Amino acid sequence: MKILYLVDSYYPEVRSATRLARDLVREFAAQGHEVTLLTPSAEISSPMTIDREGEVRIVRVRSGPTKGINRVIRALNEVRLSTGIWRRARTFLEANRHDLVVSYSPTIFFGDLVHRLKRVWGARSYLILRDIFPQWAAETGVLSRRHPAYWYFARKARNQYTAADVIGVQSAGDLKHFNGAARRVEVLYNWLKPELPAPDGVDRRARYGLGNRFVFFYGGNIGVAQNLDLVVRLAAELADNPRAYVLLVGDGHEVPRLSAEISRRRLGNIAIHPSVPEDEYFRLLADMDVGLISLDPRLTNNNFPAKLLGYLALGKPVLAALNPGHELFDLLAKSDTGLAAVASDEGTFFEHARRLLNDPAAVRRMGENGPRLLASRFSAAAAARQIAAHFTPARP
Repeated sequence: MKILYLVDSYYPEVRSATRLARDLVREFAAQGHEVTLLTPSAEISSPMTIDREGEVRIVRVRSGPTKGINRVIRALNEVRLSTGIWRRARTFLEANRHDLVVSYSPTIFFGDLVHRLKRVWGARSYLILRDIFPQWAAETGVLSRRHPAYWYFARKARNQYTAADVIGVQSAGDLKHFNGAARRVEVLYNWLKPELPAPDGVDRRARYGLGNRFVFFYGGNIGVAQNLDLVVRLAAELADNPRAYVLLVGDGHEVPRLSAEISRRRLGNIAIHPSVPEDEYFRLLADMDVGLISLDPRLTNNNFPAKLLGYLALGKPVLAALNPGHELFDLLAKSDTGLAAVASDEGTFFEHARRLLNDPAAVRRMGENGPRLLASRFSAAAAARQIAAHFTPARP
């Protein structure tokens, strides 16, 4: 098959979506498909550029910035994604028919483009849905369900659903969002194909001033849904133990507020650093002790944060604060790869942290189980086969 993969960002920008995209398109190519990755980019001056990464064609189309900017400007630029991509890349798209359009969400604004490409090409489509928006924004208080913007975003989300022949959600719990829907919805787990960088001799513990402390590490988006006030309170709770340290690496709207809170509390055992390139991220993670996951307890979805896969790949036990009923409770317990608490139950979360801090045997055991869980549950090869199987004839 000829497959077009749509994603709202790609390298050199480093986000979870870019790593997922690269691993999946490489797997599609390895399994014999002809693959094009198309992405908007605010970093190019020409309307469109075409490059290659091995067997994969990379098409970048000029757009306004959608990351690290004011939310209103970001929304306006995202709203224009479908029309902007079609206007600037129309000649290329009309001349290069594909059989399957695979789109990644977030963003919710590829729906119009997918509808158009299906009509022009007679193609089919698969939606990889990692973020049920605007539902989570309403649940966390970011956006009122009574606000006109909520209903506009909800309409755009439905538009991307109707453009898809099949939708792959992150977990079984997310299937309830589509109860009664006629379209086909299935669980498609996140994936990672580990290509971990070799050690480079740099002492990152010294660089970050960590010494031999036991480090609880968070890497990723620092926003409202991540409930990182809890992680700040964790640092305050562990302030009586000189070995304990909390390190956050990432960007997001909550960084200034959380930094101010850390200063107000005069906490010397926690720091926030900006995001780093992917190779540096994995080298840094390799030197950490525990990987943190934190979710707002008001959420109702079961999304598996992409950072989980990096923690498993590097053999780091997971300490998770989750919304009630999240499937990670069961997964972490059965695989013995970490400890989890309901995010509103701070006492249990803090108790789990102290257990990891004081039980090196448990830390070692859980860490060793991580790569085994990754290989059995979160394979890029399996994800590529699962998607393609819907659109290729079964062998006799």
